[in-house]
Amino acid sequence: MSNATLIIATLVAIIAIAGLFLLLRKPKQRVSLSDTPAPVSTRSAESALAAAVIATPAPEPAQVPEETSAVEGHGVVDSAAAAILDVATPVLGVDAHPDLPADELTRIKGLGPKAKAVLNGIGIHRFDQLAALDPAQAAEVDARLGAFKGRIFRDRWIDQARYLEQNDIAGFEKEFGKLG
Repeated sequence: MSNATLIIATLVAIIAIAGLFLLLRKPKQRVSLSDTPAPVSTRSAESALAAAVIATPAPEPAQVPEETSAVEGHGVVDSAAAAILDVATPVLGVDAHPDLPADELTRIKGLGPKAKAVLNGIGIHRFDQLAALDPAQAAEVDARLGAFKGRIFRDRWIDQARYLEQNDIAGFEKEFGKLG
């Protein structure tokens, strides 16, 4: 099997497990849609889930924290889904957080406008995406850089991105020279 097929199969398996988790967890509030509630043992998981969704009031806009997005919630399943997307972003070429503003990747030394366009085509738009790459993922991204192959390691883009992600300008300039 190719790497892409294995990644897709893994993602499908994880999504199936997350779906099972959602169906099997106990709802916090039991609500019946009829006047005479059915015994819990005869209700299907789907109707219990539907009833819980219907009974859960939508939060007021003022109650939703600004840093919360539609993808990353506070539950285990939401966190797992966000983590999968964060890891899969550089490999599959999809942006896990299209609603977040893009960073100016050309602040990284050795990464110009053309290399930035290639990275954007892969799905990398922010410093945190570059900084989160492990060696295997970095090699996958490097293989897709075309004319810029090898630059991610030679110019230490990942190390630079880690400093810039944390807004550590002093550390960046100590390690890589004046930030221009």
